Amino acid sequence: MDSAYRARRTCLSVPASSERFLARARDLAADEVMLDLEDSVAPGAKDDARALAVRALREGGWQGRLVAVRVNGVTTPWAYRDVIAVVEGAPGAVGSLVLPKVSSPAAVTWLDLLLGQAEQAAGLAPGGIGIQAQIEDAAGLAAAEAVAAASPRLVSLVFGPADFTASVGMRSLTVGGQPEGYPFDAHHYPLMRILVAARAVGLQAIDGPYARIQDADGLRAAAGSAAALGYDGKWVLHPAQIDVVNEAFTPPAADYARAVRILAAYDRATSADRRGAVMLDGEMIDEASRKIALMIAAKGEAAGLPRPGT
Repeated sequence: MDSAYRARRTCLSVPASSERFLARARDLAADEVMLDLEDSVAPGAKDDARALAVRALREGGWQGRLVAVRVNGVTTPWAYRDVIAVVEGAPGAVGSLVLPKVSSPAAVTWLDLLLGQAEQAAGLAPGGIGIQAQIEDAAGLAAAEAVAAASPRLVSLVFGPADFTASVGMRSLTVGGQPEGYPFDAHHYPLMRILVAARAVGLQAIDGPYARIQDADGLRAAAGSAAALGYDGKWVLHPAQIDVVNEAFTPPAADYARAVRILAAYDRATSADRRGAVMLDGEMIDEASRKIALMIAAKGEAAGLPRPGT
């Protein structure tokens, strides 16, 4: 895994129309704060929310967190104004834009081109603002591989369970929940398809939200399942969800410690002993073991786990 890996265990969605929520988000332990201009903002409040988002970005105070803005979809009348306002109104303040309802690579290409023009107008280095593409319907899932390869700006693919549920006709009224009557994980296929498409081109994969705010057990199960698959993080909708999701996507301390030991043992075996495989605690480790350990170690370090032995 890339040594520049940045944790996105928790991606907190904050309605940009709420000054109170924007102010509070600065003090929360989310890895990424996403100012939302899309679904959480009423059509009549779009212009005001955009202005509030730009002001919040200009004021700063995000304390080293990743900062993103979810713009409106490319087919809406607000999308291009969102992009121009954020990039030119608060130059350098936002790390990535989340593009919702991506049904084809053309949407990502549109945003890539517009971002290039906006960056130039704002005096920013070209290509500095990333794109997170949100896959939310059947068409988007069918095109996941093409979407993932559509722009070098892409940093992640994000699963949108609410619109996806509606798109395929899944019988569930809970965003991120499971439909009754189906004994398996109804989200396994879209999650796995998005994960493989993302990893094939080196992107992060982020799970969507779980809307039952008071259901900590349901959230823990959903987050734990996505983390076990290999996802990097999950959206959260409320401060009460942050600790649960951070814990789910942080490698257990024992796993992190073992990953560090595997890397050290493999390095000694290949460099000093000139061997491609070595025994460690009764288990044979080799190059494949090193790749697995690198992933765990990178996630542990990004999550701030103390280095074993320090």
